[in-house]
Amino acid sequence: MNDLARANKYQEENRIDRREKPIFHVTPPVGWLNDPNGFSIFQGKIHLFYQYHPYRNDWGPMHWGHCVSEDFVKWEELPPALAPDMDYDAAGCFSGSAIETEDGHVLVYTGVMEKEGEDCNKEVIQQQCLAVGDGLRYEKVKGNPVLPAGQLPEGFSTADFRDPKVWRENETYYLVAGNMDGQKNGQVVLFASEDLMSWRYLSVLADNQGKYGKMWECPDFFSLGQEHVLIVSPQDMQADGVEFHNGNQAIALIGEYDRQSFRLWEEQVISLDYGTDFYAPQTLETKDGRRMMIAWMQSWDMDIKPAEQKWNGMMTIPRQLELRDHVLYQCPARELEAYRTEPVACTDREISGECQIPGIRGRVLDLTIELQEGDYQEFLLSFAANEKYHTSFRYVPATQTIEFDRTYSGMVRDVVCQRSMKIKRAKKTLKLRLLLDKFSVELFVNDGAQTFTSTFYTPLDAQDIVFACDRTVTVNIEKYGISFDENAIG
Repeated sequence: MNDLARANKYQEENRIDRREKPIFHVTPPVGWLNDPNGFSIFQGKIHLFYQYHPYRNDWGPMHWGHCVSEDFVKWEELPPALAPDMDYDAAGCFSGSAIETEDGHVLVYTGVMEKEGEDCNKEVIQQQCLAVGDGLRYEKVKGNPVLPAGQLPEGFSTADFRDPKVWRENETYYLVAGNMDGQKNGQVVLFASEDLMSWRYLSVLADNQGKYGKMWECPDFFSLGQEHVLIVSPQDMQADGVEFHNGNQAIALIGEYDRQSFRLWEEQVISLDYGTDFYAPQTLETKDGRRMMIAWMQSWDMDIKPAEQKWNGMMTIPRQLELRDHVLYQCPARELEAYRTEPVACTDREISGECQIPGIRGRVLDLTIELQEGDYQEFLLSFAANEKYHTSFRYVPATQTIEFDRTYSGMVRDVVCQRSMKIKRAKKTLKLRLLLDKFSVELFVNDGAQTFTSTFYTPLDAQDIVFACDRTVTVNIEKYGISFDENAIG
């Protein structure tokens, strides 16, 4: 039995009951999940691959897990697509992307090799490889690695050359990958090819100039409206006010792409998400022209799951990206609205002190709250709450900040529990849309002008949602449950 068949057998024999996991967020069938990979459309279906370690619920030899959807909401789990079983990827099939071609569904991934270097130290080499399949089964090509580390310019890191994102313009394929320069600063390198097999180096598309962390992982580059967007996930960031936080982060560089020098001239650099758990996002373009993004709802320093939990890692809801008036908006996939149930609506409801509202409770919800202007100093929304536990968002009008707190969510890890976000474009009303799915919250502020994503693993019997205001605030509230046949996603 080969390594891929062994992984599939283990997955089938140890698959975790769906009832133990979130309803509408992708999770692994068993074991560990991290970066989204190969987010693409092939033969009309949406494919999502991901970094996968089936045998344990922590990081290990990287495989590619695989699932498929018709609508960005229901996901069917498929057999693993890749296993580290060749000399050039024996240390892992790291992150990458996918593209539909005349020859089939092509996966482009980083193969990792390890060999003994000088002074008996381990030397890591990362190179780009291909596999081709029919949407279910994939075979690695004989020419791997198709983009060896030796094609990098002198001084670039061959140990940090990973996470290729590929796309096609006219008759040419382009590929961006993460890398570090000789000063250990992050950069994105750009290559071109006519056949996906032979690649030529073009440029450093963008670099961090010592400003934004170190290694830049998981780049994604695309046009959006009249501008171009480069998404990267820097490691070792240092906090800068409340725009950038310490550690691992996902940021967007937005600006003008010079096709002569193959350089992005960024005009703004922003956080993609202000929460504690958002990393390695990847996008695709739908046939109707929407740019959709999905991310790992965790990061390397935020492993807070309970010790007894048999699975680890989940994805965000796929989000549509739009640039309007130089603001990058993110909104949940509109397809989610088809699964709304049990509506509850309140108009011009005054909240003074602490209260609960009949019909608004639970752990799987689509909840929108619109706060009117008023003479109050803070508004507090607590969820996954009971007499022992709660997680909350606090809005402070005077400073135009939203403060998140999961201190009392039940975790026993010494990790970040509180984080703040500055509202950039304040309006007379504040619109907050929360997606709750058992163990996570995704907050969309003012129709997605900013987002805040975090996990919490509170016991599921904590179902209350509590509203509180120090004085009086008038709100409009719209709540839906989210429901569908769980067997459809696994």
